Amino acid sequence: MRTLDDLAQRFDADRRHLRSVAFHLLGSAADAEDAVQSAWLKASRADFDAIENPTGWLTTITAREALDQLRTRKRRAELPLDGVDRAPANPAPPADEDALLADAVSRALMVVIDRLSPAQRVAFVLHDVFAMPFETIGELLGRSPDAAKKLASRARAQLSAPSGETRRTGEHVKIVDAFLTASRGGDIAALVNLLAPDVVRRVDPRLVPADVPTEIRGAHQVAEETRRFTQRSRAGVVVLVNGAPGIAIAAGGHLQALLVIGIEDGRIHTIDIIGDDDRLNSAVLTLAPTAGSP
Repeated sequence: MRTLDDLAQRFDADRRHLRSVAFHLLGSAADAEDAVQSAWLKASRADFDAIENPTGWLTTITAREALDQLRTRKRRAELPLDGVDRAPANPAPPADEDALLADAVSRALMVVIDRLSPAQRVAFVLHDVFAMPFETIGELLGRSPDAAKKLASRARAQLSAPSGETRRTGEHVKIVDAFLTASRGGDIAALVNLLAPDVVRRVDPRLVPADVPTEIRGAHQVAEETRRFTQRSRAGVVVLVNGAPGIAIAAGGHLQALLVIGIEDGRIHTIDIIGDDDRLNSAVLTLAPTAGSP
């Protein structure tokens, strides 16, 4: 017969996995920890002696707690606790979130997945990221396995780049990715090589200090400016913004700004940095094709 101590040992062994599940559903380390603690309280009061797969059982309880949070958040139109500031001075995610993001899913996915409904998010994350069967997901959502499968499929379609992606899009993704990499490293020579000589950078005033101009021109000027914002670049991910390659600044997966990048003849000609809530919310964000995509 299993004791509460046996369950506690199993729970501690599975804690990292359970936090990862909750985090990828909720997008917040604090909210994920709340879900895991609530799951422990419910599990400790249940009859677990006949449970054949304790890890799967604990995962389901944790996912159900996270789903309840998602539904509550949706009704109240709330952001995750960790995502209330659009333009923090230090947008890099905390170390615990950084580790959770690297655990199973990319930062880009965490950005675009925020646009899904709670049911779609649960179906997609639990199946595509954590390989949970649709029978279990359907039971958790109160739907049939086929309905859960359709939810995941619709989520997958919503997250993916539009069909018929061209080679040009793949080439532009590589340019944007190279720009982000050079920005993180403060590599001025690489940036100047990627930028058109007459490149224009425009930014929403709310995103920069008062001493930073909202518009600057010229490859060297734009490249030099990146040294001031290298830290913010660490929170950037390449995504498709309305079907074209761009960069989302997203600490812990929470969208704070978008860089809409115009490319012509293999060089960046315009960089528009958006921080307005309405424009951010109306932007269609999808996953960019990988570097090896045609």
